[in-house]
Amino acid sequence: MADRVPMTKVGESRLREELQRLKSQDRPRVIAAIADAREHGDLKENAEYHAAREQQSFIEGRIQEIEGKLSAAQVIDVTGIENTGKVIFGTTVHLLNMDTDAQVVYQIVGEDEADIKAGKISVSSPIARALIGKNEGDVVAIRVPSGTVEYEIEQVEYL
Repeated sequence: MADRVPMTKVGESRLREELQRLKSQDRPRVIAAIADAREHGDLKENAEYHAAREQQSFIEGRIQEIEGKLSAAQVIDVTGIENTGKVIFGTTVHLLNMDTDAQVVYQIVGEDEADIKAGKISVSSPIARALIGKNEGDVVAIRVPSGTVEYEIEQVEYL
């Protein structure tokens, strides 16, 4: 993973919290479950043992994945950047649908942080790619599955 992984300070903090929980709580719990299951005898037919080993494998894989992302992380904090009205990674963008007059608000975040229901879209999403580099007042045509939608960038916040 030589490429940098962009993420917000909040995203980095959540990954660090998950890593801490996996190492300090989940890993020891699964190790204890494996030891307990071993005491029940024949491992070939011991469902508890196999389930615990599978869970251990998942936890170890997730720990490696998080450590890799954190080591390649490029944490971007837009709160310290002067707000020029330009859409960049980490900004919160207020959009107006030119056809329906519906307003939507998105924050452009890293891939691990994306949650469309919470208004957080991945920097690699089609919407974010179309918005990055644009300014307040610009009209942007964004391709969506149902066709092309035009949005006006009403406001860009560096929160």
